[in-house]
Formats: sequence, C-alpha cells, structure tokens
Amino acid sequence: MEKLKPKLFSVMKDYTKEQLVKDIVAGIIVAIIALPLSIALAIASGVTPTMGIYTAIIAGFLVAFLGGSRVQIAGPTAAFATIVAGIVAKDGTEGLMIATILAGILLVLMGIFRFGGLLKYIPYTITTGFTAGIAVTLFIGQVKDFCGLKYPEGTPTIETVEKLEAIGKNISTINFQAVIVGIVCLAILILWPKVSKKIPGSLIAVIVSALLVKFMGLNVNTIGSLYPDLSNKLPSFTVTKDLFSFAMIRSQFSNAFTIAILAGIESLLSAVVADSMIQSKHRSNMELVAQGVANIGSACFGGIPATGAIARTAANIKNGGRTPIAGMVHSVTLVLVLVFLMPYAKLIPMPCIAAILFQVAYNMCGYKNFIKLCKTAAKSDVAVLVLTFVLTVVFDLVVAIEFGLIAAAFLFMKRMSEVTHVEGWKYIEDEDNDDDRTSLKKVPQDTLVYEFSGPMFFAAADNILKLPMDNKYNFLILRMRGVDALDATAMHNFETIYEECRKNHIQLVFSHVNEQPMKIMEKSKFVDLVGREFFCDHIDDALALCESLEAFVLETNKKRKKNEQ
Repeated sequence: MEKLKPKLFSVMKDYTKEQLVKDIVAGIIVAIIALPLSIALAIASGVTPTMGIYTAIIAGFLVAFLGGSRVQIAGPTAAFATIVAGIVAKDGTEGLMIATILAGILLVLMGIFRFGGLLKYIPYTITTGFTAGIAVTLFIGQVKDFCGLKYPEGTPTIETVEKLEAIGKNISTINFQAVIVGIVCLAILILWPKVSKKIPGSLIAVIVSALLVKFMGLNVNTIGSLYPDLSNKLPSFTVTKDLFSFAMIRSQFSNAFTIAILAGIESLLSAVVADSMIQSKHRSNMELVAQGVANIGSACFGGIPATGAIARTAANIKNGGRTPIAGMVHSVTLVLVLVFLMPYAKLIPMPCIAAILFQVAYNMCGYKNFIKLCKTAAKSDVAVLVLTFVLTVVFDLVVAIEFGLIAAAFLFMKRMSEVTHVEGWKYIEDEDNDDDRTSLKKVPQDTLVYEFSGPMFFAAADNILKLPMDNKYNFLILRMRGVDALDATAMHNFETIYEECRKNHIQLVFSHVNEQPMKIMEKSKFVDLVGREFFCDHIDDALALCESLEAFVLETNKKRKKNEQ
C-alpha cells in the first residue's frame, strides 16, 4: 500500500549542493512566472491581487513541504476562477473561506482514506467538458477589462450569461486605448517565447504595458486605480470562530465538494504529467493530504483555493528543479516580491491582466481534444461532454459536475446492461445430427440450460426474471462463467427465480459461478438454500448431475408405479 510520507523526506537523503543551486534557480524563475499569474487569477476570481499572492506563498510552500510529488508547484489556477467569483459575489470572502477550509478537510480525508486512485473514475469527457467550459467563461469574463468597457452601477455580472448581456449592452463604451494596450500585450505573449524561453512573456508584457501607460499618459485602468489600498503586508491569520455556523457550513458544502474534486483532479493530473517528465512516481494519497492542508492554510491566511499548477510545475522541471526545495524557494521569493515590489504592481494595466488570462484560457481550453472527442467518441460520451461544457458556461461548475457525473453514470449503466445477456442453449434433434459434432454437449431430456454473460447488476437484473418456468422440465441449469459481478438486486431476483422453480418442482443447478458472485451468494445464504451440491465447477459436471438425478427420478417413479399396482 502507498505510504503517507512527504517526498521531501525521501529525496533529501541523497541531496547535493549542485541540486540545491538548480532548485534555487528554478524556484526563482517559477516565482517570476507565478507573480503575474497569481495577480491575474485573483482579479478574475473577484478578490484582491494580494490574495492571489498569499495563495501562491502559503499553498506553494505547504504543498512542496508535505506533497507526494518531487516537483509540484501549487497556487491559484484558472480552474477555480469562476467558482470562486460566484462564491464571493453571493457570500463574500467569508463564504469563500468556509468553502475552502471545508474543501481542504475533504481533501485530507480523501488522502487518509486512500481515495487517490478513485479520482480516475471521473470520466475524461467530464474533465474535458468542464475544462473547456472554464476556459470560455474565463475568456468572456476578461472582455470587459481588455476592451475597457464601463458598466452602469449595479449591473449583474455573476453568471456568464449576465456578463455576455452586459458586454452587448455596453459595447459602445469601448476604450480603444485599452484595446491597443491589450493587443500589444497579446503580441508579446505570443511572440516572446521565440525570443527567449528563460524569461516569461507575461513578465515582459507587464513591464512594457506599465511603461506604456505611465509614460504615454493613456487613459487605461490599472490595478492601482481599481485597488488603491493594495497592501504589501505579509499574510496574517484571519479566521475567527464567529465565521463558523451550521447554516454557513451547510450552504457552502456543495461548493466545498466541487473545489475538493477540482483540486484533487488537477493536482494529481499535474503530478502525473510531472512524473512523465522526470521518470518519477508521485504518492497520490500524500499529495491529496498536502493539497488539503494547503487549502486550509491558504484560507486561514487570506488566500483562495489552490491546487497543483501544470504550467508552473513544467517550468520548474525545465529549469532544473528536481526536489520540493524548488517549490519552497518559489514561495520565499514571492514573499520578498510582496514586501519590496508590491507597490509597483499598482502600475499594471488591466488590459494586460486580461491578455494574460486570454492566453491562460486558450492554453487550458483543449479545443483539439474537444473536437476530436466530438468526432470519434460514442454518442453517449459526446452527450456527456457537451452537457458538461454547456452547463459550465450557462450555469456554473457545481451544476456541471453534478449533472455530468449523473449523466455519465446512467449512460454507463445503460451501456453495461446492453452487454448483459441471458440466452438459452439451442437443441439439435438426434435425427438431424448426422455429422460428427464433437463440440456439442448431450443435454438430459428434462433439462434446460441458460447461459449468462455480462455483469448482473440492477440495470440488467430483470433478465433473470425472464427465465421460463415450464414444469415439463425437471432441471434448470444456469451457466455463470461469463458473470464476473453480481449485486443485491440481481441476488434478489435469483432468490425469486428459486422460489418459482420450487413451486414448479424444478431443480435449480448452477455451473461455473465466479468468485465475486459466489461470495455474494454465500453471504446471502443462497448457496445453502439451493444446496451446495447443486453448484458445479463445470458445465459437464452440471449436465452429469442432472442426468444422474433424472435417472434416479425415473427409477423412483417406476418403483412407485409397481407398488401402486
């Protein structure tokens, strides 16, 4: 069983000075990448920029210190932006704090109870659907800042549909100076990687756009104009017992569950990607515990939900990071940036933030996979994919995941029920059987044989009740070699069939019952009810048993008739 031990304590045994230097360099570079992203994602989430940096500092350090991956970098990610914005708009930062702490507790419990492997049961179509949906909502949410639009006070912009409506009604307020700044930033983000891959394009875009607005006197919103009280104070403990009430916990539980599932999926996906890049193996359950502790810590110190960030983790690996020390250096570097450079963040133009998030939305949308699934997947899978995508955009992520999982479960059960069959053997009369068919089996005259295949669960259990109850037969053999799973509903139906057989004086005989169905039958005392002697290992044994019993019945009947005469 996978042990709950942080990777940090395993990799430090053979740690070298050379690797320390590489980890420090990687950590500093990742911090430079994380700074503008943390600010941008915090603003997209409807909270202050410093809350994004607090998240990267606290969650980044705790995940590195306690995590099950060697190279995971944690912090705010785009996956949470829409759900966090919705919680903040409806319940304020207090509601967000409760939801994040509850999500952290759920993640810790998931790790302790070894649920790391269960997240793989969430279908790929659902993760693809809601990821694409998040990308669309993120993009739509940044159109206002990119175009410099002005909305009348009180304009509702919580839901994506409301944002689209507000954009349409206020498109005439477009600020072309803001659009120019945004286009310049987009151009830098797209073209800069061709110049240098060491320095992130987002940092260059931030610097260029800030200088452009400052020295050309452009009429463009900046972080400072929207958040004049931007602080460079270190994060402090903000939780009070007054925040917790049963009503608040109950109202935020569904949000907490969604945050926990998202954090689990994204962090483990990031860890898997990292494993493939460094030929390592992460500890999934320890990673969930670390993500849980990180989210609790982030919320307690004024941050927002966090998870493993694939892009930042990949950047860490590409720049030489190979141990959790790099993630810890990344957090320490952000602390220094917060204290000494945060006042300069007020100069960052909002169109630049929007451009950075446009690129994030494009990178996460996975449109190629989305189109490929629509073309190649089964219709039921495409239905789940599109449903999850549409619900994410039109409603929110909570609704999308709930309905997506329900739809996927029902479609899966339908698909499984379609591959479950109960078929009777075909009988060939002796006079028609003039060729040498060695594969055919001789069936006693008063015996019926039915073959079961596929999982016998509640969606397919009604097939059991369709078995014929013809009292001209003395024996009914049920061949179970194709049944690997049996549930309570199917077991109940087998008990019903047994009672019907008993009323019609038909002996039930089972052949080749597999391990799981046999355990269920033994646990429910069904084996003792039917008689253990009527459970045969092979169909030949079952046929021989019926033939011997048939001969015994015939002999008994002859003796009874003689006695009557």
